[in-house]
Amino acid sequence: MCGITGFLGFNAGESEQRSTVSRMMAALSHRGPDDEGLWLEPESGLALGHRRLSIIDLSALGHQPMTSGSGRYVITYNGEIYNFREIRDELRTAGVEFRGDSDTEVVTAAVDLWGLDSTLSRLIGMFAFALWDKQERELSLVRDRLGIKPLYYGTGGSTFFFASELKALHAFPKWSPEIDRNALAAYLRWNYVPGPQSIFTGTFKLQPGQVLRLKPGSQPHISTFWSLDDVVKRATADRRQMSDHEATDALEDVLGSSIAGRMIADVPLGAFLSGGIDSSTVVALMQARSSRPVRTFTIGFADESYDEARYAKSVAQHIGTEHTELYVEPETAREVIPKLPAMYDEPFADSSQIPTFLVSEMTRRSVTVALSGDGGDELFAGYTRYAWADLAWRHFGRIPRGLRRLVAGGLQSLPASFWRTAVVPLPASRRPHRLGERALKLGAMLSQLDADGFYRQTHTHWSDPNSLAIGGEESKGVPWDEEVQDRIPNYLERMQFMDTVTYLPDDILTKVDRASMAVSLEVRVPILDHRVVEFAWSLPEKFRVRNGKHKWLLRKLLARHLPQSLIDRPKKGFSVPMGQWLRGPLREWAEDLLSERSLARDGYIQASLVRRTWREFLQGRSAMQEPLWGILMFQAWRQHWK
Repeated sequence: MCGITGFLGFNAGESEQRSTVSRMMAALSHRGPDDEGLWLEPESGLALGHRRLSIIDLSALGHQPMTSGSGRYVITYNGEIYNFREIRDELRTAGVEFRGDSDTEVVTAAVDLWGLDSTLSRLIGMFAFALWDKQERELSLVRDRLGIKPLYYGTGGSTFFFASELKALHAFPKWSPEIDRNALAAYLRWNYVPGPQSIFTGTFKLQPGQVLRLKPGSQPHISTFWSLDDVVKRATADRRQMSDHEATDALEDVLGSSIAGRMIADVPLGAFLSGGIDSSTVVALMQARSSRPVRTFTIGFADESYDEARYAKSVAQHIGTEHTELYVEPETAREVIPKLPAMYDEPFADSSQIPTFLVSEMTRRSVTVALSGDGGDELFAGYTRYAWADLAWRHFGRIPRGLRRLVAGGLQSLPASFWRTAVVPLPASRRPHRLGERALKLGAMLSQLDADGFYRQTHTHWSDPNSLAIGGEESKGVPWDEEVQDRIPNYLERMQFMDTVTYLPDDILTKVDRASMAVSLEVRVPILDHRVVEFAWSLPEKFRVRNGKHKWLLRKLLARHLPQSLIDRPKKGFSVPMGQWLRGPLREWAEDLLSERSLARDGYIQASLVRRTWREFLQGRSAMQEPLWGILMFQAWRQHWK
């Protein structure tokens, strides 16, 4: 895993070009601590920069930027191609000779022989790269199918630039970043900036499965080489008809193949293990393909409401992994918070970013590569909110909107303290997790016009972000697209689709990439192999949800490796007690960032609304910790980067 950066059309002397790209590379040193390299074509104002985390072929023969065998192409590349050996064998049969054993060399040789488009159709992996074609004088930027690896781009004056992270662009002299108030409004709804926007005007995220092509002096042209939309169209037109046993066998084959490819590394390798269905399935299939115990890692918390470490330990003992767990004190977790603005170089406020960093940091002490179970919820309908939205719409969607709004108002008027008191008579093991927060969500959902509004509300933090972001108006992306409703009439599948193209790349994968790369750990996500994605979508809904059980097929596969007692348990997620922290040890820090002075100073956030929400939260009248966390992360980010 690596960091890439560069520019085209920078009208400066060679020494300034070299020093500029060197500074941009230095900003990405955490992504690639093992090596660095740059390549210049001064007359074109072109520079390609690279920071390397050595995973495959640790020798100098894997050094980048790398020139293809023909000399036509130069690449700076971030990622891993898991079928590179099969492609290399095919290329050797065609007469191609190789100097080293890196997947980067295989990519350049494939482009030499087959061209970029044909090569992309053959690649299995995660990647983001820039490719310069000397013959056609064309720069191409490419991002993998699911958006596992990041890639930003933009312009400064007449110069086009790109980087794995925005922090590299701060080192470019012609970049004058200004906060995009419309992107800020969108951030306030989702607690992340949805692509293709970034937090800065004129700077964008390349979307998953896209290729951007640019010739000097022209405008970029963007095309798509893979899209989930096409996958869904093919799948819904021709669903696979399989028995339960056949479907389980097929999933084990395709996911097992994905995992086997992701176990190839020339450095120590392990896996995250939370004890949940996704990570447990990945680890079980890893162990089945390993001749020695797989190394697994988890962190735990003393608060049982948030702790999953004991489940992970039980799974590890049954499977027979070499397990490492670390119980984290709340003070240790809170010490991560000052690091977050630098780690996430645009506002980002999924509070599970804290435990994700901690487990990455612990894992990196022992291994350089870790597999994770991310993607299982999106592909196999595992999120609790799917059941909530589906149930709420089926039960309440037929009720006249006026009556729904009355019920919604009643739910939203009850303070969070009411819900905490209401569950006290129940045994601790049966108390609903975060009930007050969910009641408020349900109230907000009931005020929506349609089923897609119910879905949006499950993600929404501030229901009217335009009133909160001064001068901002959020763009209406995929979650508002009525054509999606026409193309995917099945409500559950529509929610899965929208999550996979928005929440997954912009929240989940962003969180994992930044947290892991901050400590130079490569994380691989086998469930998001595009072959697994295509297989999952080819199946009828009964293989995702059956008899009230979500992730039905994943559960069926996992039951081949674990007893049912380790599979059937409530879903908790990877969270921290943010509400307790903000009312307790973080209160002084939060008070400073949410003060009238701090909020009004830069003129981005409507101070009065935030102050009122903060007071109600402190009084226990609301469960608004996640929306407030979004404001706090924006404020902390502003302080760090301004």
